[in-house]
Amino acid sequence: MQQQPRPEYPRPQFVREEWLNLNGTWEFAFDDSGSGDREKWYIPGNGSEETVFSHRITVPFCFQSILSCISDTSVHDTVWYRKKVTLPHSFSDKRVLLHFGAVDYRASVWVNGQLAMTHEGGHVPFGGDITDLLQEDENCIVVKAEDFSRDKRLPRGKQFWEDESRMIWYTRTTGIWQTVWMEAVATTHLDRLWLTPDIDRDEIQLRIGIKGRKDRNEVSVKAVITFGGEHVTTEMFQINHDLESRSIGLNDFHDHGMGRLWSPETPNLYDVEFIVLVDGVETDRVKSYFGMRKISIEHGKICLNNRPIVMKMVLDQGYFPDGILTAPTDEALRQDVELTKAMGFNGSRKHQKVEDPRFLYWCDKLGLLVWGEMANAYDYSVEYAQRFAQEWQEAVIRDYNHPCIVAWVPLNESWGVPNILIDRRQQHHAQAMYYLTKSIDEHRPVISNDGWEHMKSDLCTIHDYEWREEVLTERYSTIRSAAQSMPANRRIHVGGMSYADEPILLSEFGGISFRKSDWEGWGYSGATDEEDFLKRLAAVVRPALHSPVLQGFCYTQLTDVEQEINGLLTYDRVPKVPLEQIRAIVEGNAWTK
Repeated sequence: MQQQPRPEYPRPQFVREEWLNLNGTWEFAFDDSGSGDREKWYIPGNGSEETVFSHRITVPFCFQSILSCISDTSVHDTVWYRKKVTLPHSFSDKRVLLHFGAVDYRASVWVNGQLAMTHEGGHVPFGGDITDLLQEDENCIVVKAEDFSRDKRLPRGKQFWEDESRMIWYTRTTGIWQTVWMEAVATTHLDRLWLTPDIDRDEIQLRIGIKGRKDRNEVSVKAVITFGGEHVTTEMFQINHDLESRSIGLNDFHDHGMGRLWSPETPNLYDVEFIVLVDGVETDRVKSYFGMRKISIEHGKICLNNRPIVMKMVLDQGYFPDGILTAPTDEALRQDVELTKAMGFNGSRKHQKVEDPRFLYWCDKLGLLVWGEMANAYDYSVEYAQRFAQEWQEAVIRDYNHPCIVAWVPLNESWGVPNILIDRRQQHHAQAMYYLTKSIDEHRPVISNDGWEHMKSDLCTIHDYEWREEVLTERYSTIRSAAQSMPANRRIHVGGMSYADEPILLSEFGGISFRKSDWEGWGYSGATDEEDFLKRLAAVVRPALHSPVLQGFCYTQLTDVEQEINGLLTYDRVPKVPLEQIRAIVEGNAWTK
């Protein structure tokens, strides 16, 4: 029997014991002619295995990937999946929820021939209650996924709209690319959870959403908080509305070397278990965790836990040779975090990808700062603006509870808003994304348009692939020279905005190409051997470290990706030079051969 791929629980901050992983082998069909709807492939018995569902695909890997067991990179914008499922006996007499981690781009889901749910947005989760559509014995789940490969107004990240990858664009992802699973719950159960740390008050603020609450019943929630297995506090409170807010004091020491604060150096996490009771009887139990940390800007300085911090980040695109956007294993996600930290970085800028929650879990657990970034479109339209705003809100809400996330990046390098310099609509869009993000999360900095052409933004971030040390040193020697620089011939601010004492960060730089594998490719500057690579790396990192105005940097990039060979690691995660030598440069220690 084939081992089920990606067996780990996919939602690490909202864990239930009773669940069913649906990863593994599904029936699969391409539908280039659009026959599926006409012939009603969603009805059990329609679409024979011989003529329609003739392929087998390994979920959660997209059909373009090697790990899917199909490995077809040609354009197929409509695909169908089918799987027959028998529910475990423990699911009886409970509500059954069906979840999808991500399906790119539009999904329709049928259960036993009945439409169960639809969703648009290729990088965020969705799901629903399918209990009333289930049968006692075998159940048939059918998914139709529609992509729009040529549409440059679609939020796509680095997925290329042409047939072959080139420049900074990579292989497309179509269809299911994150875990599919079911879970069983009681009628009254925990539905949503927001955890907001307040280190100044030594409190964790809770917002709890309850589904299935009835006024005739007494519903309460018990929250049990522990740290390192030791009990911290237990709080019980009554639920009078579908959404309740509470603050729980932790009564801990958080300073003077005795703290339990979360940071890259000390990634302390509290465990919390929520127990829902109806008339005193338990109906639901969910395990989660949180980190007590604060990200803020004080007197023009970025602060973590009320103290200035220098962000030393690396650009991480989250692509894998065999899985494309999907990591082959949970261990591969953990390895990326460990390698990043081993090279001396304290943060990761996830680039043009809403990353798998399991990656964020490892960043929480191992201690790595993360900038959460949306997968952008390339061109602007009204339809794009609607699509983008909806999906970005879902992404921010999904990842709100992760302590590792310390900044939000809705837009990058004017992707999706290419005429933002002169187009007021596009300026309004960037401004709106800033305030929309703030309306959901007021606690983290928001970068309106990372790299250049900023509207309102909490950080002034600049992309600069200059490779000469003396030029970088001069350019970032004063606030004036940095804020008035025009890397890539782009203004730092547009729309009447100007520098207003925001912290300045060099949020993309480097990009030194160095071939150390069989991959052919390019970079922003080239090294001939290991010694030359280290010298070039030191030459761009030193100005960022020694600048009197920069408060952080993000080196491009963690790994090679397809035709790009400007990674510190090869595409299959082999270091191009010893990790300790990279670490010495990143930490500001002079490298000598």
